[in-house]
Amino acid sequence: MSFILKPVDTVDTIDPVTFQKEYLAKRKPLVIKGLTNNWPAREKWTPEYMKAAVGDKTVPLYDNSKADPSKPINAAAAEMKFADYIDLIKTQPTELRIFFFNIFKQAPQLLNDIVLPKDLMGGFLESMPAMFFGGSNSVTFLHYDIDLPHIFHTHFSGRKHVILFENKWKRRLYCIPNATYALEDYDVANPDFNKFPALKGVEGQEVFLEHGDTLFMPTGYWHWMKYLDGSYSLSLRAWDASISRKVASLCNLAIKGGVDSVLKMALKAPYAKFREELAVKRAERALAAGSPR
Repeated sequence: MSFILKPVDTVDTIDPVTFQKEYLAKRKPLVIKGLTNNWPAREKWTPEYMKAAVGDKTVPLYDNSKADPSKPINAAAAEMKFADYIDLIKTQPTELRIFFFNIFKQAPQLLNDIVLPKDLMGGFLESMPAMFFGGSNSVTFLHYDIDLPHIFHTHFSGRKHVILFENKWKRRLYCIPNATYALEDYDVANPDFNKFPALKGVEGQEVFLEHGDTLFMPTGYWHWMKYLDGSYSLSLRAWDASISRKVASLCNLAIKGGVDSVLKMALKAPYAKFREELAVKRAERALAAGSPR
């Protein structure tokens, strides 16, 4: 037995009533292939267009290596001119990726190329659209977003492999205590189930995004992503309507963001080791208890 991965539901288009009833209310992922049919970005956002829009901006780059406990969270591995980086990912494999880049501060005209799907739901954080770029071989580690938004994740200029898990599986995924990411010692696409037995039988979903596809990821969903081609994605974020989810978001930001970051920087390697050992113990207990049920 291994991960039990089912395909994500996929539609060309969907009406608001069906989306809200079957996916938003049930917090169920969905791929909408035609959501961007009326977006200028679908045709305009070529690598050359993106290079012309952002130009010589120097951007931080991240790789697939495990986080160094002696460095700040999300510490960059390198820096590069944006145009040079686009040339790199379109010509050769690389682990380097750009994480949570607000490209619209550099090129606000790009906002004219997208359409927020307000017909499907409200609550969009219009000031927080973000882009992610990666070369083939680059991986986004398994995590869920700390502020617990719903996410409409649209991919451009290539293919991306995505694996999703409901939040109820977090302990079996070896979630790091007081954090929103998993132990980085296993390969989500090909895990060693002998070394990490709690992963056996964990249920998830899998999809391969292509140019113009939009993945709806409900609040709290764990996601792992691998760029199969040098390409890029746009994430549009929206609040869940419930008050309880907003409160949980604020608690996450305060505890798993603020307090945990201070402890990580102060205690460094010993704290990292303690948390990883605790993640393993919790995963083993969850497996023994047969949770989630």
